[in-house]
Amino acid sequence: MTTDRYVRIIAGLMILATLALAHVTGQADLGQLSWLWLTAFIGLNLFQSGITRFCPLDSILAKMGVRRAC
Repeated sequence: MTTDRYVRIIAGLMILATLALAHVTGQADLGQLSWLWLTAFIGLNLFQSGITRFCPLDSILAKMGVRRAC
């Protein structure tokens, strides 16, 4: 695995852990629809892209003509 993949996995886990801790301590109510669900989606996407090497935004940007790194 490369450092890029580790960064994505760890960043995704940290985002999800922060949301879970905020929910458990009562600082955020994830039981209701809110913008925190967007944060959860981003965290899950970072985590899965680190493991599977598939990132939907990467595919969208490539179709728009943005060059890929290396």
